[in-house]
Amino acid sequence: MNAPTAHQHLSPAVAPREVPVELIAALQARFGANCSTAQVIREQHGRDESAFTHVPPPAAVVFAESTQDVSDAVRLAAQYKVPVIPFGVGSSLEGHLLAVQGGISVDVSRMNKVLSINAEDLTVTVQPGVTRKQLNEEIKSTGLFFPIDPGADASIGGMSATRASGTNAVRYGTMRENVLALEVVTASGEVIRTGTRAKKSAAGYDLTRLLVGSEGTLGVMTEISLRIYPLPEAVSAAICSFPSIEAAVHTTIATIQMGVPIARVELIDGNTIRMVNNYAKLGLAETPMLLMEFHGSPAGVKEQAETVQEIAAEYGGQSFEWATTPEERTRLWTARHNAYFAAIQSKPGCRAISTDTCVPISKLADCLLASIVEADATGLPYFLVGHVGDGNFHFGYLIDPNNPEECATAEDLNHKLVHRALRLGGTCTGEHGIGLHKMDFLRTETGEGAVDMMRTIKLALDPHNILNPGKIFTL
Repeated sequence: MNAPTAHQHLSPAVAPREVPVELIAALQARFGANCSTAQVIREQHGRDESAFTHVPPPAAVVFAESTQDVSDAVRLAAQYKVPVIPFGVGSSLEGHLLAVQGGISVDVSRMNKVLSINAEDLTVTVQPGVTRKQLNEEIKSTGLFFPIDPGADASIGGMSATRASGTNAVRYGTMRENVLALEVVTASGEVIRTGTRAKKSAAGYDLTRLLVGSEGTLGVMTEISLRIYPLPEAVSAAICSFPSIEAAVHTTIATIQMGVPIARVELIDGNTIRMVNNYAKLGLAETPMLLMEFHGSPAGVKEQAETVQEIAAEYGGQSFEWATTPEERTRLWTARHNAYFAAIQSKPGCRAISTDTCVPISKLADCLLASIVEADATGLPYFLVGHVGDGNFHFGYLIDPNNPEECATAEDLNHKLVHRALRLGGTCTGEHGIGLHKMDFLRTETGEGAVDMMRTIKLALDPHNILNPGKIFTL
């Protein structure tokens, strides 16, 4: 099966499975008002931030409030071989939440407790519905923070399931490096634990890493233990404008290759800044911009910032604007975090076909610049942002979902961008995940043998294919 394009009415290779009335009755008996079949609730849980718009919603939504709730819901669904789709806050971008083979949605957003804070060990254990902003609010009094920042206020469960990263990954890594242990409900409803809060282990298969990034296809996470970090003594943010995208990218490459421990370095193109200015009433220069942040001691931050400013000057960087107070930093980061919503509002009624790739840092300029030329040539509106410190960038092509020509143009641009990244030694997705949209690209990237191995693992752990079926690959 070819991966469905965002403008298609999805026609899964496998027809949606019937959800027996007996299962709905059993769920309602077990969960009462926490099991809903209301159309509006089902529709809310049958869409995410992707451009897929023609997928039937799940047959029912279970609002889980405990690990036992999740276990019971999965166990009941398993009896009838009915799909189960985990749901956090619905911010995923590649169709991860869609009930393409029918089934029920298990909403874990009410499982939103921070269970334990072990400040001495720099770890915290949370339920999957805790969002990243909530987590940081609850631990800030300890002088610690959780650095993974994908932009959206995503749930920790969703971030773990999609192996999210974001703006701080260049210094602090991704969810892969920061999830230490899990409690997981398996396809049979059994509750297992993987990993420990210890910093390292050589005990058996690394099931934690297997589950992080599995997109809900191998288990439903119900507890997550994370690394947390001391709040830096000093933080400084800066923006710098450049005469061209190429100049901004080469500044980034030089910064990374010199070993400057920069915490964040984000690229925003002039076109996107114009959208953000209109949306947030900012007055930023509408030219390519790097948004940077430095963490450390006051002396260390000053030295890092001065080094990067010297590098930027060599490539024509100008209009450095510094911010050291939280309020000033928030204002500067508004541009980055508003980019998606600013772009959507710039074209009323549009949808964004979002895509991301990640390439070795030495290939970033080649990949990014060629992709910009292609996008500009089509005349299709787009936004561009990038966590360029680790070679990751995002395009969002703005299309009228009812215009087949625009949809086809966006999918063609996506196809060319991803295949260029693969030719340059990169990946088809740096952080969005595979979901529905990138299944074909996964086969190209890894080869059929590797995908077959993934299928073998999937069927061993989920023999009836009930956990978020139809995502990552088909069976």
